[in-house]
Amino acid sequence: MSVDTVSLTGWGRTAPTTAVRFSPRTYKEAAAVVRGRGPRGALARGLGRAPGDAAQNAGGSVLDMTGLDRVRALDEEAGTVRCDAGVTLDRLLRVLLSRGLFLPVVPGSGRITVGGAIGSDVHGTDHPRAGSLARYVAGLDLLTADGQVRTVTPGTALFDATTGGLGLTGVILSATLRLKRVATPLVAVSTERATDLDDLLARFTAAGGDRTPYASAWIDLLARGRATGRGVLTRGEHAPPSALPAHARRTMRAPRTVPPDHRPTGPLLPGGLLGRTAAALLNEVRYRSAPRARTGELRTTAAFFHPLDALPDANRLYGRAGLVRYRFTVGYGQEETLHRIVRRISARRCPAFRAELQRFGAAGAGLLSFPAPGWTLAVDLPAALPGLGRFLDGLDDEVAAAGGRVCLAADSRLRPETAAAMYPGLGAFRKLRAELDPTGAFRSDLARRLAL
Repeated sequence: MSVDTVSLTGWGRTAPTTAVRFSPRTYKEAAAVVRGRGPRGALARGLGRAPGDAAQNAGGSVLDMTGLDRVRALDEEAGTVRCDAGVTLDRLLRVLLSRGLFLPVVPGSGRITVGGAIGSDVHGTDHPRAGSLARYVAGLDLLTADGQVRTVTPGTALFDATTGGLGLTGVILSATLRLKRVATPLVAVSTERATDLDDLLARFTAAGGDRTPYASAWIDLLARGRATGRGVLTRGEHAPPSALPAHARRTMRAPRTVPPDHRPTGPLLPGGLLGRTAAALLNEVRYRSAPRARTGELRTTAAFFHPLDALPDANRLYGRAGLVRYRFTVGYGQEETLHRIVRRISARRCPAFRAELQRFGAAGAGLLSFPAPGWTLAVDLPAALPGLGRFLDGLDDEVAAAGGRVCLAADSRLRPETAAAMYPGLGAFRKLRAELDPTGAFRSDLARRLAL
């Protein structure tokens, strides 16, 4: 097991802190790290894709879980897979697709470990139908503060605290996930442009809003006036064999193979490109180049679910200071709050290129899980914007007043009193942690900042 002292940040590259990083290769080595932790505690970390400080532990220990990456058992008949927490979603999806299987919940990046996905209780663009990932976790092995491994199953308090608990109940070592079957490895995609936010919301909910499982929209947050909130709505569903061209159907009859993992390496993008002028130009091009309405386009699952993974250094576009991801949700019936926030961001001329709107369905049982019925908007903003903290504090107040919440897994600057107001399960979470981990074995920068 290698050990080194490193400076760590989240994907947003803000607020670096130093920790001792351990890279266990076995469950026994991971348990030894937890038992031998110092006064600042320990924390599991995957690929560091959390935008904020959820996977940092200043002055403490961090377990790099990426060395625990075995797919241990795949039961094709039952539709389940058991794997280590360090397996990445993109690798797991390639293995599953070669057998006509798929994850029921796929977040916006495949460069997330299974443990990180469970700890964040990730959601996909099919949340109204599928819910979040915790719904499909049949069980998990959790390394707790006493150095023991517990098997945790749904319906227990520890399960509800761990799924969405951001690594603060222990180290997830492995998990068993329930899967779904798909007929092809392609997605049939429809795209349509919306002229403003009202038009976009109406298109989301047209015909019940659920005629295809996957739906999300990009919003132009630099558009103003009558075009405020204009965007491009994208829907998708797994393509049936009949939707494929004849040559592709012939290929489908042959045994499927897992394509190699061709990841771009090294810096591909110059940093600091997204000023207001550049972002406005990119947004204009993106909106105008989208079709007014198109159906029947076929995309690979990687191109549909994880388009930004093709740009491994996209976070460098926001400059040396990094980026702040602001993701919030407000309930149905609170659309005016969503309108006000979009207008405020637009009026401030924030250079926002990545801005995604989705719908949420029923909330899960996770005490700190983010999804709740309503609308969710995620926007990436340059951390160096003058007055950004005060501006986002004001948006927090709007969200809290509407009964909404900010996503903890993405957060880097929320105030502790605001987090407590947004998450009614926080009291129960704190109580369970105090009982299970009275010495504070598992800690993070996020947990200290928000008193989780």
